[in-house]
Amino acid sequence: MHDRSRAHDKIYGLKHEPLPALADPGTTTVKESVLNSNDTTQQIPATLVIASRESRLAMWQATHVRDRLAALYPSCQVSILGMTTRGDQILDKTLSKVGGKGLFVKELEVAMAEGRADLAVHSLKDVPMELPDGFELSAVLEREDPRDAFVSNDYDNLATLPAGSIVGTSSLRRQSLIAARFPALVVKPLRGNLDTRLGKLDRGDYAAIILAAAGLKRLGLERRIRAYLSPEDSLPAAGQGAMAIEIVAGPRSDGVDLAALLSPLNHDATARAVQAERKVSKLFGASCQIPLAAHATLDGTYGSQTLRLRAMVATPDGRRQAFADATGPASLPEHLGELVAQQLMQQDAHAILAECKADAAAGDA
Repeated sequence: MHDRSRAHDKIYGLKHEPLPALADPGTTTVKESVLNSNDTTQQIPATLVIASRESRLAMWQATHVRDRLAALYPSCQVSILGMTTRGDQILDKTLSKVGGKGLFVKELEVAMAEGRADLAVHSLKDVPMELPDGFELSAVLEREDPRDAFVSNDYDNLATLPAGSIVGTSSLRRQSLIAARFPALVVKPLRGNLDTRLGKLDRGDYAAIILAAAGLKRLGLERRIRAYLSPEDSLPAAGQGAMAIEIVAGPRSDGVDLAALLSPLNHDATARAVQAERKVSKLFGASCQIPLAAHATLDGTYGSQTLRLRAMVATPDGRRQAFADATGPASLPEHLGELVAQQLMQQDAHAILAECKADAAAGDA
């Protein structure tokens, strides 16, 4: 694999001896018809390594990308490097208390910067809005079901839970929405991978838990879903249900253009929608300490498509909420995100953000 020690130093400020250059295993070429380009050919490396968290869902996602790449480029051997991140190791605290969603991706980025992996596959909602210098998201795959799912062994939906029932969630966004609609329920943190969370439910620690429908469906666990929460009742997080591929920006030292190789995996409609969603989150500080939702849908025919973007920001207890809803050209997703963010700020968002920051500071004290 190619040497990226300089990128590693730049991104993480680490000092070490450069990694020894490894022998180039050789490349083949593919016509631009595969890469949707015009007149040139693109080098195909003999191997590609995907960095992934080792949870069952993360490995499913990495395997899905591996299989799609293998189908596109049969001469390339694609493998997966499984890794445990700090986000997987720290389970006794909420993400907002231990560093946010970046805990799920940093180790994978180090592996890419050091040349141990070529790309990383993420659940997009786990990817920070600001990537470290030298990295880019090269492809966003078609979105799975973006809704939240109600999972319980004894109850049909949130409305049927008795007062005082304990509901588990890892998300301040979900906590806020539940607290606003069902103040008699008790919301408690729920960390761990998908199987760990389901195990805690089955052990009786919670009467119900709220999970992303996409993960359950991808792992064939749709039967565990007792009810779906509509976007009107539980607006999804930015990027929820979408997968993204991250790479070190620019051509590799051996001339391979990974962005071009990965471009056939990009799903344009999903990419535009999540670009608008992530813009809202970025403008609001992209913090796990702020209950924020943003969800965009694409309408219309190709060439005249529009995006509808809905967003919400709230206090963790759900007492104060601001909502925005706007439509704009699909060709200008970030502009739409800015418009919706402005609508939120024209409401109670300033006071909501101040209260969220005060609550977070009190919790850290």
